[in-house]
Amino acid sequence: MSSSADLNTGVARKSRRSDRRRPRISGLGLALLAPALFLLSLFFFAPVILTGVFAFTDLSTSTGIGRGQYVVTPNLLRQLGDQGLTEDDATAIASVSISIDEAGIARATEGGVDPDFLSEIEDRFAGESFDDPRAFSRELRGLPNAPRRPRELTQTAEYFETSVLNTRFDNPEALTAQLADVAPDVSSDTIAWIVDRSYTGARFTTANFERLATQKETLRLIGNTALYVAATLGLFNVGLGLFLAIVLFYTPKPVTSFYSTLWLLPRITPLVLYAIMWKWFTWEDGFLPIIADQLGLPSFNYMKGSVVTAWMTMISLNGFIGASFGLILFSGALRAIPMQQLWASEVDGANRWQQVRRIILPQMRWPILFVTSYQTLSLLSSYEQIWLTTNGGPGRTTTVWALEAFTTALSNYTGNLQYGLGAAMALVLVVVGLVLSIIYLRLFKFSELVSRPKIEL
Repeated sequence: MSSSADLNTGVARKSRRSDRRRPRISGLGLALLAPALFLLSLFFFAPVILTGVFAFTDLSTSTGIGRGQYVVTPNLLRQLGDQGLTEDDATAIASVSISIDEAGIARATEGGVDPDFLSEIEDRFAGESFDDPRAFSRELRGLPNAPRRPRELTQTAEYFETSVLNTRFDNPEALTAQLADVAPDVSSDTIAWIVDRSYTGARFTTANFERLATQKETLRLIGNTALYVAATLGLFNVGLGLFLAIVLFYTPKPVTSFYSTLWLLPRITPLVLYAIMWKWFTWEDGFLPIIADQLGLPSFNYMKGSVVTAWMTMISLNGFIGASFGLILFSGALRAIPMQQLWASEVDGANRWQQVRRIILPQMRWPILFVTSYQTLSLLSSYEQIWLTTNGGPGRTTTVWALEAFTTALSNYTGNLQYGLGAAMALVLVVVGLVLSIIYLRLFKFSELVSRPKIEL
């Protein structure tokens, strides 16, 4: 009996303990969280979803965001000519025919053509067709009420012209019928091809990713981005930030406060002002070229004068901002290390380097993980500093993936903003960021950080 009671008591105790561990779901709490969840969905998930959708379209300035139409333009025929359209087919499609019908009479009436002249045209040529506009103009010139000015005569003839060029059709069937009527000798496959290419709206396609996978520019962008992220992260964001935090940790407090504030300047300075300061620092008449000239060293625009100095400037400019961020986090983490450990190591005869290597660095794993993963994702998507300084130059030697995506989608010199291609490049960045995050979490064993404590209180 005694053992059974003890067993029941143990089960009840475990049950109460399990109830204490189980999180309680409150309806009021869910109601209070609802606005936050809505805003999270609106401002976080919606842009990601829209980017994913746009990435599989050819959306651009020329297509617009509305429903497109079918238009055959001379420029389209030239493009198709480069892709295999024969000159005879292009000439047939671009041909102009003239028909004297009710539609032409109505257009001429709305255009203000002299009614007497128009009546003569209808009486004389109603139901006839002309293949040569010049022959029709000669016929018009012989009518008694024909205008004396050649320009008015040409304008009158244009009301009766029928051409597929620059005419907008709402559906492919109407354009197909018009092309078959204008160019009956062109094959149906060619007409279908032209109709498909004449659509002016956006369509779902995988061409953006095929282009990114095949163009030579992609490898250069990947190389530039890898160099930019690795050098900035390793030398400044983590390396310099951790070095400064450790040095200031062993520095007297008044000095530490002053230098900590000084290193925050790159972080708190407005970005545009910070970029202008670097221009004053590195351009032809800036501080560095003047000093270099006094020392007999090459003096030129270090920001854009050569590829090497442009990379050094760009990495340093971004690196000092990231180093100040790392300095703040690493300094806070260093203060959390129990001082008793350092005092005990000094009693055992450990020097500063041995303290750093044996005590400080092993306990800085989680801050280093956070700074590395956060700054990697930040650098992958950052382009503002590069855009404001080197703008990817000289040439395109310092153009990274994020800057290329930005200029492709939102700041194209040609004026044709390719939203779909830019979204595809942004989506690639999102996927790369997710993969790197998983790698970092597994590499630094993040599961140990969030695991249940082994000692239960």
